[in-house]
Amino acid sequence: MHKAIGSKKDFNRPDEDSLLAEYKACVEDLLAHDMVQKMDNHVQHCETSRLQHSINVSYYSFLICYRMGWDYRSAARAGLLHDLFFYDWRTKKSLRTNHAAWHPRVAYDNAKKITELNKVEKDAILKHMWPCTLVPPRYVESYVLTCVDKVSAVMEVVEKKFAKRAKRPAVQS
Repeated sequence: MHKAIGSKKDFNRPDEDSLLAEYKACVEDLLAHDMVQKMDNHVQHCETSRLQHSINVSYYSFLICYRMGWDYRSAARAGLLHDLFFYDWRTKKSLRTNHAAWHPRVAYDNAKKITELNKVEKDAILKHMWPCTLVPPRYVESYVLTCVDKVSAVMEVVEKKFAKRAKRPAVQS
């Protein structure tokens, strides 16, 4: 299993951390699904795969909702499925309309093919691009996922930029 960006937790050893084990219990059936694993073959931000991005969103949405006493299971599952689409959003010919507004519907249609979604998961997936989706989220977990998605995207881009900068030789004066 991938590791969430910025996390020091070893996702391959959840038994050492009961919270990580709880997270894995929420999403392990989804992570085992071929359609979810296929996201690892698609780039989301810079060189971050769509699966890695979705794990980032899923894990941090889970943590926030868990700490706040909200529906952390739905947040984790929706986070993992929120970008379940397989086209390259950077090429205009693959889009029917604006990607930001369109892809939540594609992700939702794909997600409901592999699992039954509750009302929180459905709302979070369909509205994670708010305000581009116009109708605001209905549940607090959907707002959490929406915010975590934006922060994760920024962190994935920044991490790549600073990783490249760190590899450059220091300038001598």
